[in-house]
Amino acid sequence: MATKIICLITTIDDVYDLYGTMEEIELFTDFVDRWDINEIDKLPQNIKTCLLAMYNTSNEIGYWTLKERRFNIIPYLSEAWADLCKAYLKEAKWYYGGYKPTLEEYLENAKVSIAAPLMLLCSYFLTTDKITKEALDHLDELPSIMRSASLLLRLANDLGTSSDELARGDILKAVQCYMNETGASEEVAREYINNLVHEIWKKINRDMLNHCPFSEPFLSANPNIARTAQCFYQYGDGHGVPDSWTKDHLISLLVQPIALN
Repeated sequence: MATKIICLITTIDDVYDLYGTMEEIELFTDFVDRWDINEIDKLPQNIKTCLLAMYNTSNEIGYWTLKERRFNIIPYLSEAWADLCKAYLKEAKWYYGGYKPTLEEYLENAKVSIAAPLMLLCSYFLTTDKITKEALDHLDELPSIMRSASLLLRLANDLGTSSDELARGDILKAVQCYMNETGASEEVAREYINNLVHEIWKKINRDMLNHCPFSEPFLSANPNIARTAQCFYQYGDGHGVPDSWTKDHLISLLVQPIALN
């Protein structure tokens, strides 16, 4: 189920970045925000298919969770999708309007648009035997550990992909936001972002030791999503354009046996 969500996120991100007009993605966002597909025929076929896939997959996860965990998660899942689509829409408006956000403004939106909050929410639903309102209220506030994991995923992605994405046509990423804001060179900006990554890792490590109403499997998912990001984007865009470095790295990690002598 988590794999389906990630595939949908990647596809819908491309709808906002590449395939949808401003009018279409505004309609898409409105439908998701209202969780209503009654007027879906206003969208072109390809975008309509994406919306239906998101809607049906979310309801499938909701049905499974209601049956296995006896808790209706649809209100929380639909809200997370709406937050993500609103963040995508804001970035699209920045791009079409030629707006250049500050680094702080960019990261405030990017911690949602990177989709980690949605992925981690699904992780909570799928790994927690007893879902509690206390935990859900805490999740709704985007606790520090989730915020830090989201920022690390965003920054690792930006360090590995920003040059290619800008060449294709996209908003400024973290490196370029810092350059535009301070007048720094790209080398200095990358050094600043790498230092920021280092400081955020310290926060994650502290947060792992703090008391919060989550089980260990969900807590571990937060640093793990950050580790995965740094693995995929260590040598460039290992997700969108996987090269030999990324493939060799993953094969070494997941397939090849570890020598014991």
